Amino acid sequence: MNNIKVYTTSTCPWCVKAKNYLKSNGISFEEVNVGLDQDAAREMVQKSGQMGVPVLDINGNIVVGFDKKRIDGILGL
Repeated sequence: MNNIKVYTTSTCPWCVKAKNYLKSNGISFEEVNVGLDQDAAREMVQKSGQMGVPVLDINGNIVVGFDKKRIDGILGL
């Protein structure tokens, strides 16, 4: 079972692409909107060193942006 967190904002088109990609592959995830949760925003920056979204935490592997190749590699797709 994968443990996946997707850090997003309400207005991010790449966040939508990342979430839709995971859904299309039947992969469940927790969405965290950093625009609404400042603690989550700090957590995201601490994990990634980035303020931009999306940031995906896949089993402790941090992916900045919608990097399909990297996501596929981590998930074995």
